[in-house]
Amino acid sequence: MRAPTDGRNAGGHLQALPMVRKLRSLWLSALVLLMLLVLAGCAKDAPQDTLAPAGPIAHKIDNLFMPIFWAAVVPIFILVEGLVIVTVIKHRHRPGRPDPVQVHGNTKMEIGWTALPALILLTVAIPTISTIFEVSREPKGDVVRVDVFGHMWWWEYQYPDLKISTANELHIPTGRPVRLTLQTIEPGLPAAKGEQFATGVIHSFWVPKLAGKQDVVPGRKNKLTIEASEPGTYSGQCAEYCNLSHANMRLKVMAQAPSDFDAWVAAQRRPAALPTSGLAAEGAKLFTQKGCVGCHTLQGIEGATARVGPNLTHLQGRTTFAGAMFELTAENLKKWVADPPAMKPMRPEQGTGMPNLGLSPTQIEQIVAFLETLK
Repeated sequence: MRAPTDGRNAGGHLQALPMVRKLRSLWLSALVLLMLLVLAGCAKDAPQDTLAPAGPIAHKIDNLFMPIFWAAVVPIFILVEGLVIVTVIKHRHRPGRPDPVQVHGNTKMEIGWTALPALILLTVAIPTISTIFEVSREPKGDVVRVDVFGHMWWWEYQYPDLKISTANELHIPTGRPVRLTLQTIEPGLPAAKGEQFATGVIHSFWVPKLAGKQDVVPGRKNKLTIEASEPGTYSGQCAEYCNLSHANMRLKVMAQAPSDFDAWVAAQRRPAALPTSGLAAEGAKLFTQKGCVGCHTLQGIEGATARVGPNLTHLQGRTTFAGAMFELTAENLKKWVADPPAMKPMRPEQGTGMPNLGLSPTQIEQIVAFLETLK
């Protein structure tokens, strides 16, 4: 007698072997996926690790995250997923098994699976709401106030009490709360009546080790408090898609000891020492002749007060430029001055970036020599 070939044994019953093989395959796939996810999360020195808080605001967020994480992992993921897996295996269909018993109308079960999730959500909601109000509260004491403007695609920082401004690298003193007022503007676009600049697009200010994310929304002024406990450089970025060069809109927060911060402020208040001879002096002339004053502020040059591009008065006091993308070196500056759109995608025709001015090699050398004097 020939054995059946349709998955049944000699007695006409379905064989369980194919189901076992399928379950083993699923388990193996799940294990491989889990290993890949774990490996993807490994980083030795992640500059934007939100799980390595470096200030009191970030610590409050971390203190909220950890218990909620375990509350989600243990009662929700492990318990619920475990029950799903057990149910799938234990109650899978078998030959001759009747339809499962319906539990609709079982009052005890329905109260249970309604009350338990509600209790878990309540447990999560209480500390979450408390922390939201706590980190949003206006700080008291010796507060540093900074107006943050999101451009396409760089950050402008103005210190209204200190009467200074800079770009992309935000300097703050350690041990003092810094209250940021965030808004978005786009000088290259037509402004509304009575306004100096048009509102731009949505950005999001995020320095993971110092605070959470805060959206920067056209027509609104949002607030965010950051604070660093120790000196250091903390990396951040725009965390809201804002068009062409979103990924290139980075930032750095330079936390300094109070005395070092005061020295930095004093240096920022001084006008640029303009060169009087050599390549740098020729570059200073080109800065005006080529229209750079129409976009950039530069203390010491008459008429250079525009805010379309970053304030260049103390450019050499920064470590990066162009949305904190490139290290500030003479070689990088030459490439940038020669052809900015080639280094960073932008739309100069719409006023959202520095255009290629078609400078000759000699003119590039002169302008870069001038930029190198802006200490």
